[in-house]
Amino acid sequence: MFTSSRLSYLFLRLGLAAVFLWFGIDKMINPDYWLNAWVTPTARSIVGLAGLSGTQFIYLNGVFEILAGVSLVTNVLQRLFSLLAMLFLIGVFIFIGFNEVTVRDIGLLGGFLAIIFWQNGNRR
Repeated sequence: MFTSSRLSYLFLRLGLAAVFLWFGIDKMINPDYWLNAWVTPTARSIVGLAGLSGTQFIYLNGVFEILAGVSLVTNVLQRLFSLLAMLFLIGVFIFIGFNEVTVRDIGLLGGFLAIIFWQNGNRR
């Protein structure tokens, strides 16, 4: 059977990148949807304390997700952005809770953990 740690690592990165790029770009195109559908009143209060509007918060999330996706595609700072993405997803759990949509994030967390702990020598 054909196996390749290098290809496995590539597919893992590209799959995670696709999700983060998709959602990051969508936040830039449809910030009102994301703000009204997903940002809880508690999160809006906390964001307000930082002096940001809800729309600015959504744009910042979108920029972060795009940067994380680009990092995974280019293999530049992917461990750093994987760690930050994990913290981001944990924040989603804290503010949105566990539901049929956020259950997907468990798989994403597992993927980011795999990238963080992937041995450099096994990428070949």
